[in-house]
Amino acid sequence: MEKLLSVGIDVGTSTTQVLFSELSVADTSGHFRVPEAKITDKRVLYRSPVYSTPLLDSSRIDADALRQIVAQEYAHAQIPIGGTDTGAVIITGESARKENAAAVLAGLSGFAGKFVVAAAGPDLESRIAGQGSGAQELSRVQKCAVVNLDIGGGTTNLAFFQSGDFVGCSCYDIGGRLLRFAADERLCAISAAAQITADYLGLRFAIGTIPDRAALEQLAAALAAELDTAAQGKSSALLEKLRTHGSKTFSAARGRDLAFAAANRTLQRGFGDALVSFSGGVADCVWDETLPPLAYGDFGVHLGRAIRGGVLFGRAVRAGETIRATVIGAGSHTTELSGSTVYYSSEELFPLQNIPVYAVPPEQEAELWRGECEGFAQDFADFLRQTDSPCAAAELSGKANPGYRELTLLARALARSLAGEPLIVLLHEDNAKVLGQLMSRVTSAQHLVVLDSIHAGANTYLDIGRPILGGVTLPVVVKTLILGV
Repeated sequence: MEKLLSVGIDVGTSTTQVLFSELSVADTSGHFRVPEAKITDKRVLYRSPVYSTPLLDSSRIDADALRQIVAQEYAHAQIPIGGTDTGAVIITGESARKENAAAVLAGLSGFAGKFVVAAAGPDLESRIAGQGSGAQELSRVQKCAVVNLDIGGGTTNLAFFQSGDFVGCSCYDIGGRLLRFAADERLCAISAAAQITADYLGLRFAIGTIPDRAALEQLAAALAAELDTAAQGKSSALLEKLRTHGSKTFSAARGRDLAFAAANRTLQRGFGDALVSFSGGVADCVWDETLPPLAYGDFGVHLGRAIRGGVLFGRAVRAGETIRATVIGAGSHTTELSGSTVYYSSEELFPLQNIPVYAVPPEQEAELWRGECEGFAQDFADFLRQTDSPCAAAELSGKANPGYRELTLLARALARSLAGEPLIVLLHEDNAKVLGQLMSRVTSAQHLVVLDSIHAGANTYLDIGRPILGGVTLPVVVKTLILGV
């Protein structure tokens, strides 16, 4: 058994947190069988206090102050800077749209050492919040549908689980800081999403005035009703106006989580009877009836009360984690393991970071299995040029039981058509080792990496860590790097 030290750093619209976890990795195959490496245990070692996300002004994160917070928490946890093996820096909600978000990501990534993901994107955030809150585990144990709503300051991320499988997600600009108030209860800021909703309802809010309480309650009730619609896997005209930039219309799960056909059948049935859990800062406002209306100087308590009094709350179960759900997900649920029949030309290649993934279309993959590569070669070369990266990973489904001749044709086609250094191939099926061996005989590339049991998909990136368990598996993070506008 080996242990990996993982860090999770969550920079949200309102709050910032740091968490350290220990992941236990072991070969679970037993004697006389092909090794099968799995993460067998996840243990939280340290949780930081919840900090207010430092801002220079309404549009810029204070990167220096943020770096000081993270450095301080490394010291408190007695973890040396650069001493972690894996993890995630997640910039979430409206913070991902701040004009210097990319600089913040770059500055924080140095803390995590050899292997870290710096990611921002509503789909990834939705999933890891649902995992960190305990919603996925509840769905698995009770063999039921669960929808987790992670309601932060600027956005609500919804993750849908069916019997433990992640089947989809969506994200909307609905959160506790849509409206902000001064100490004298006068309105000092209104977000674009709040203004859109107010206009839709025919309500008027003016900066510098004390809003009418009935108008605030009407706004909150309308947003709570829209969240109920979203939690059923449905949409509306207003929801589409509030959809977070970069979030697709109910983005379905990928690969190993659930076959697309099964996922689509689940979505067609809807989630109207699913259990509902809440995480994020507003979750505490949902459950705590004693909070005064402007306890946090924003709209959060109003929104929480409206959710508690609405239809959605009738199916609610209390989440194991609320405000810490995303950081726990980032620290404990972002790392996967490759299959154990991998091929790589040298351990010195690793770690590899920010590898763009080209998801090979089914028709091109069929051509590659026949030894035909002209169309794929052109498209892959175009993709590589557009990424401005020295290499990219080609992702194929593979075949369950391919013949030697088929694998030979595939190996030759890939060797002729892939570009970059190293050459990287991802497979869903367990074909990596033999394909890598065959490719190594015919490629002119100096280095080659072939991994199986990895499901990434289009518009994703990979971090690949150093081999563990005697070299039989590699830790991999599939991530998005989407910075909103």
